[in-house]
Amino acid sequence: MGNEAAEKTEEATERRRQKERERGNVSRSKDMESALVMAISIALMALFGKSMVNNIQNMLRYTFTNLNPNEISVDNVMGVLYPYFQYLAYIILPFFVLLVIFAILIIRLDVGHVFALEKVKFNLENISPRRVLQNAKRTFNPFEPRTMVEFAKSIIKIVVVGACGFSAINSRRADLFGLVGLDTPIAVSVILSILMNMIINMCLAMLVLGFIDKQYQHYEYEKSIKMTKQEIKDEQKDTEGDPKIKSRIRSIQMQMARQRMMSSVPGADVVVTNPTHYAVAVKYDKTKAPAPMVVAKGVDYLAFEIRKIAQDNGVPIVENRPVARALYNTVPVDGVIPSDLYVAVAEILAFVYKQKNGEE
Repeated sequence: MGNEAAEKTEEATERRRQKERERGNVSRSKDMESALVMAISIALMALFGKSMVNNIQNMLRYTFTNLNPNEISVDNVMGVLYPYFQYLAYIILPFFVLLVIFAILIIRLDVGHVFALEKVKFNLENISPRRVLQNAKRTFNPFEPRTMVEFAKSIIKIVVVGACGFSAINSRRADLFGLVGLDTPIAVSVILSILMNMIINMCLAMLVLGFIDKQYQHYEYEKSIKMTKQEIKDEQKDTEGDPKIKSRIRSIQMQMARQRMMSSVPGADVVVTNPTHYAVAVKYDKTKAPAPMVVAKGVDYLAFEIRKIAQDNGVPIVENRPVARALYNTVPVDGVIPSDLYVAVAEILAFVYKQKNGEE
């Protein structure tokens, strides 16, 4: 029974997911990211390839036309190297800057917005001998489930990607055999074409494997953050509060509201009763509201308390069953009476004011 209760069978709540993200624990497929970065690299090479070749040709042309070994000395080394730095910047920077930007975007799309301070905090526990030994056992233990899965994935990737690359070369065997005797520029062009086909085939294979790995990583992540029924209950207690405490708080709030309500009875103009089951205290103060207000109401024991306070403080008590029920059912405490009860309440107040004036 205890084992069954401890099983993580429940889907993670939004709060649990948020906590995991704050710790930096998210679903991430490095294979998918690598495949996308490789695809972007190929696209950028196709985009900047011609420009790179032209800059390389310009650099070589500059070397063979302007570089004089007799003019090279220790004093002007930087002056000699500066044009090469400039050419290398033209060749490399556009490609790598865009590649870095796309790599950041790919990671952002994969994991979302995550800023986990816990991942960058230095923890001495992580370099303790016990933790290092545990990590080593987990890494080098061939029977560790995660190690076995990663090993199987690596073998599959090597086989599939290698087979796709080989198929691209194998399909161009005739072109390779025909390179014998060709001019060097033509031979280089054919080789580059074959290499490009091989790279594209391997990239497509990596994209397919990356998509599969993304689904697997998502499945593993969802499995790792599952919760037990007890964890769900504990989280509900943390977020919503202990039901017993909430009940106690509601009880105290109701008691305080009742006390405030009862303190308004001595200042009421009249208490309308049922005569025993209902009691509603009414007050008319034109500076606060355009119509009379219900300042207290209750049934049974509470009605008895309202009548008792009214008697002790000389507040008139008038028996009117339909009006008492209507006021109790339709008007909240500190609420203004509705227009359809104006006449009935006005008659009661007029009767009370007449009695008071008669006594005076």
